[in-house]
Amino acid sequence: MNNIAIILAGGSGQRFGSVLPKQFLPLAGKTVIEHSIEAFEQCADIDEIAVVMNADYLSDMQAIIDRNHWQKVRKLLPGGAERYLSTLAALNAYESESEVNLLFHDAARPAVSQRIIQETVTALQTHYAVAVAIPATDTVFEVTEDGEFITGIPARKRLRCAQTPQAFRLSVIREAYRKALQDPQFTSTDDCGVLLKYCPEIPIFIVAGDTANIKLTYPEDTILLERNVSHL
Repeated sequence: MNNIAIILAGGSGQRFGSVLPKQFLPLAGKTVIEHSIEAFEQCADIDEIAVVMNADYLSDMQAIIDRNHWQKVRKLLPGGAERYLSTLAALNAYESESEVNLLFHDAARPAVSQRIIQETVTALQTHYAVAVAIPATDTVFEVTEDGEFITGIPARKRLRCAQTPQAFRLSVIREAYRKALQDPQFTSTDDCGVLLKYCPEIPIFIVAGDTANIKLTYPEDTILLERNVSHL
């Protein structure tokens, strides 16, 4: 079964406070997104790569693809204003496929390791859905809607911090989104959440992540990521 990496880069960089989307910022001699794509390009288990990009920057992304001469990047797709719309763009792009494995990865996680990618692909041989996560190290408070009072403290040993890639058999994530789009109250933050809510009968296996596989969220994260990508 073919393994297709979907690099999600639909963000505009507004929360990061940058004029350019953060995936275009320089990091250890390349842009952030180049590191992310390169990780999947180098993995022998990945057959194809699709990049889902903010529509305003498609030409910039195409220039990066042309410059790098990647062999596995086959699709460049316009993304949506919200993350789930970028996932849907990828699902629509592969709607003619009967069954493939899709690995959705945040472009803003440039330090993903070969070990994580390979273990995710291996897990897809026996599971229909795979998440990457690390144990939570901080106590987490559940709070009231206004955020002013604590209502509960979940047991930390049962909490995990999500990373990417999140990977699925195409038929499984396609069915989850089919059901989700029929729900007028549908909201989404990630693809595992969509599957868990709309296809709860499908177990989601966890592959151990890595503390180096952080997401570029704040400007100070670039210091850590410079070090992390240089150690890959």
